[in-house]
Amino acid sequence: MSKQVRYRGRLSQIGIYLGKLLRMFIYQNDWKVLPMSAVIAGAVTFAVGNNIFKTQEGTLSGCFSLVCVCIWNGFFNSIQVVCRERAIIKREHRAGMHITSYIAAHMIYQMMLCILQTAILIFICSVAKMKFPEQGLVTGNFFLDLGISMFLITYAADMMSLAISSLVRNTTTAMTLMPFMMMFQLVFSGGLIHLEGAAAHLTKFTIAKWGLENLCALGNFNSQPMVTLWNTIWKFRAMNIEGYEPVKEFTDMILRENRLNEFLQESGSYTQVAAYAFEPSTVLNCWKYLILFAMIFAAAAVLLLQNVDRDKR
Repeated sequence: MSKQVRYRGRLSQIGIYLGKLLRMFIYQNDWKVLPMSAVIAGAVTFAVGNNIFKTQEGTLSGCFSLVCVCIWNGFFNSIQVVCRERAIIKREHRAGMHITSYIAAHMIYQMMLCILQTAILIFICSVAKMKFPEQGLVTGNFFLDLGISMFLITYAADMMSLAISSLVRNTTTAMTLMPFMMMFQLVFSGGLIHLEGAAAHLTKFTIAKWGLENLCALGNFNSQPMVTLWNTIWKFRAMNIEGYEPVKEFTDMILRENRLNEFLQESGSYTQVAAYAFEPSTVLNCWKYLILFAMIFAAAAVLLLQNVDRDKR
């Protein structure tokens, strides 16, 4: 970087570094994160698109998968962006670069990437003919609520990855840490794996927990039928107790009286989750935590790079 930067203010430096990042997006193939996002989104929607927002089980697994896509996109966006140019950062910091300007430029650039990835994900979900609820909780438009939610999940993960990239020595270490970061988020999301005690409290510190609660609330999880009980009962239709088949008789009665939907809906009423309440406050609370995570990790990235010119690694 030229010595002229020594005399530039923080705002001017943000513009300089943002321009650099945009050039890297075009000329150094950083744009490849977008088609990669599309491929991952397509694979996930193909796997879960038929049942999401239709049954409780489908909504939980589908929303969990969408959260995974968002977190993966965020992690992959920035896991190498700082550590791959650590030597350059040291040299330019000594020449007058402000770390706050450098990180701010990355925050703006990563925000743009996250918005594009969110748009791609929603577009692919629409192409896959995923059944979306009609009602939005916060803005009144479901797609806008969903877009904001998925953007915040992606951006919070992106900022976490940016902080990690500001900490580690090189890209090899960064890519080694990435699967462990992902695994921690998924295991401690509090969604698919039942956690108790201290492990349950750890969920509050994961992006995945707030992302999953956010999407399940938007999808109105608690109003949907639960099919697991019926499917389990159906497996026992052949049960014979001294010549009597009670399960077969019960299931035949349900079907004969055309009360299957009523049974499934009633089953769902016993498996509602308070954290997934279909209320604007639920979504707004999740948005609050996701924004807080993004701010904390961005601040951590600044602090981790403040003394980079003294780094002898």
